Amino acid sequence: MTAKETARAVLDRLPEDCSLDDVLYHLYVAQTVQQGRADADAGLTIPHDQVEAELRRKWLLGGDA
Repeated sequence: MTAKETARAVLDRLPEDCSLDDVLYHLYVAQTVQQGRADADAGLTIPHDQVEAELRRKWLLGGDA
C-alpha cells in the first residue's frame, strides 16, 4: 500500500468531525505500525526471550540495564 493509499484509508475510517490533531495522530500511528512491520520483515527485531531477560534484570532485580 502506498503512503497516499494509507492516508486515504486512515481518513476514511475517521469521523467527519475529527480534528486535525486526530488526523495527524492516526497517520503517525499508521506510519509507525508500517515501519515496525518493515523492521520485523527485515529481521530487525529483538527476540522475546532477550527482551524478557532485560526487563527482569532492570525492573525486577533493580539493576542498571
